[in-house]
Amino acid sequence: MAPLTGRYVSKLVGTNVLILGGTSGIGFAVAQAVVEYGANVVVSSSQQRNIDTTLARLREEYPNSSTDQIRGYTCDLSDAENLEKNIDSLLQKAANGGKINHIVYTATDPVKVTPTSEFTVESLNKSGLFRLTAPVILAKLLPRYVDLSVTNSFTLTGGKSTYKPPPGGTNISIWGSAVEGLAKGLALELKPLRVNLVAPGPVKTRLLETFADDNMGGNVDALYDALKNDTLGGFVAEPSDVAEAYIYLMKDRFATGTVIHNNGGVFLI
Repeated sequence: MAPLTGRYVSKLVGTNVLILGGTSGIGFAVAQAVVEYGANVVVSSSQQRNIDTTLARLREEYPNSSTDQIRGYTCDLSDAENLEKNIDSLLQKAANGGKINHIVYTATDPVKVTPTSEFTVESLNKSGLFRLTAPVILAKLLPRYVDLSVTNSFTLTGGKSTYKPPPGGTNISIWGSAVEGLAKGLALELKPLRVNLVAPGPVKTRLLETFADDNMGGNVDALYDALKNDTLGGFVAEPSDVAEAYIYLMKDRFATGTVIHNNGGVFLI
C-alpha cells in the first residue's frame, strides 16, 4: 500500500497487530482497518478454512499489501487442556522473532440465553472458556511477546448486555462483567501497557444472528427490526462502524483501563 503520512494517520504504520477472532464480524473489520492504516496484521481462528478465506479476501481487497503484511494462523481456544500451549504457539508465530504491538481479542462462540435454573458446572466452564479463561491466559503470556509500553495495547471485547442484559440473560452478563473487570485489573498489572475494552451494542454479525436462530425461528430481519428500535439512530451497526473504537484504542497512548460504549445509545431507551 502507498505509505501514509501525517502525524495522525501514520500512527499505526509498520506496527504488528494480532487479532484473535479476526476472520469474521468485528474482528475482520478491525483487520481491514489495520491494513488500511499501514500496519501488519495476523488473524487467528480455530479453523484453517476460515484463515484461508480471510487471507484471500484481505489480499484481494488490498492488492498492494505484501504477503508478510497479512498473515494468519489457527489457534483452538475451545481446547481447555491445551489452551495455554495453543495460545503460546500463536503468539510465537505472530511475533515471528520480533514483537507484537497490539493484540485485539474478539473471539467468542455462540451463546444461548439460558435461565439460571439450567446452569451446570460444565456449561459454565464451557461458556467461560472463550469469554474469560482464554483472555486471562493470553494476558499471562503476552509479556513475552509484547513490550509493556504505552505505545502498545491489549483490547478486549465485552457488550451492552453487561449493563442491560436480555431477560434470562444472566449467563451473558456474567462474562461481560468478568471481562470488564479483567481489563481494568490488567491495566494496573501490566502497566504501562494499555489495556482497554470495547462494549458494542447490536452489530450485524453471524454471532448475533444465532440469537434469531434460537429465539425467532431464524428470522434475522425480525431480529434486526426489533434491535434497531432500541437505538437512537434507528439502525443496527455494521462491524465497520464499531471497528473504529479498536483503532482509536491502539492509537491513543493515554487510553487505558477504559471501556468504550459504542452501542447506539441503547442505555437511553
